[in-house]
Amino acid sequence: MSEIQRSLRKAQKKRKIRKKRVFMWIFVPFLIVALCSATYATFLLKKAESVVNKSYKPVQTVSKRTVKANPDMDNISILLIGVDESKSRKKQYGDAVRSDALLVATLNKKEKSVKLLSIPRDSYVYIPDKDKYDKITHAHAYGGPKYSIDTVQNLLDIPIDYYVKVNFYAFIDVVNALDGIDVDVPYAISEKDSEDHNNAIRLKPGFQTLNGEQALALARTRHKDTDVMRGMRQQEIIKAIFKKALSLGSITKHADMIEAVGDNMQTNMSFNDMKSLMDYGLAGSGLQIDTLNLKGADDYINRVYYYKLDEASLEETKSILKAHLAADSTSDNASTTDSTDNSSDSDSNSTDTNSSENNN
Repeated sequence: MSEIQRSLRKAQKKRKIRKKRVFMWIFVPFLIVALCSATYATFLLKKAESVVNKSYKPVQTVSKRTVKANPDMDNISILLIGVDESKSRKKQYGDAVRSDALLVATLNKKEKSVKLLSIPRDSYVYIPDKDKYDKITHAHAYGGPKYSIDTVQNLLDIPIDYYVKVNFYAFIDVVNALDGIDVDVPYAISEKDSEDHNNAIRLKPGFQTLNGEQALALARTRHKDTDVMRGMRQQEIIKAIFKKALSLGSITKHADMIEAVGDNMQTNMSFNDMKSLMDYGLAGSGLQIDTLNLKGADDYINRVYYYKLDEASLEETKSILKAHLAADSTSDNASTTDSTDNSSDSDSNSTDTNSSENNN
């Protein structure tokens, strides 16, 4: 072999070695990231399973489905109950606390879409378990999540498959775990904090990043507008939390979010049920969330303020939610709130609201 051929072979070997080294320098970091991500994901799942198992509390209700819902396959509904259950109010009212926020979310599996309905807390509705008409906020004070579920099912004529109840502390801690959320404050606000200290939270108008206590104040205030407008703000806050939580930069904060829920959540969703909703989270910015609101008017009965729902608006909203769920609501079998439906395309329209003054 000539000297030139030996030199060419040596040069080729060096190039191969350099290519291998370059490949390893590119591949190894990706491998480390992938392994760390997988390890972190496993850690999060274990952590989430522990929290959900601790928070699991089924309730016995009258089901509006013929069979139990399978969230892996079916469209489902979730009742989100926010309660004014701070330490100070716990001392004053015990377990008889009212729902401060009441939202119904219907999830369409095929479309990866969510309809989010806010129900004004002073809505004058029939409470089946008490056989009387009253403010919907009082249903929870009378009988906890069961009474709230039964009342909402009766109002909307759709099945409520699951409920998630959180108190002020869960809300505050989740927002803080995300390092705040970006929302628009419509006007200057002076509001109580989570322990009812007057004027403890002061906000200026404008788009800004709010911490947990500030976001709670924005969600609760209703002194300068209406209960309906407050419901719309709560919807925007929930969407802001979704957006921040699903952003790539918040991945490392998920453990803190799970920890934040801790003792402050109650639900009839099992860990497997929650895992089946992962597809909605994976949709990221592609997840469509439509907000719905109920029209109505101010009313006074025996000098007590109520929000009287507009029947036409209510019927339209019921139709939208039923189409989104494509649910069979003809059955009245007693069961837990976990139940089943059939997948279908949904109506993507939303309803608007009229303004209403709101008194306690």
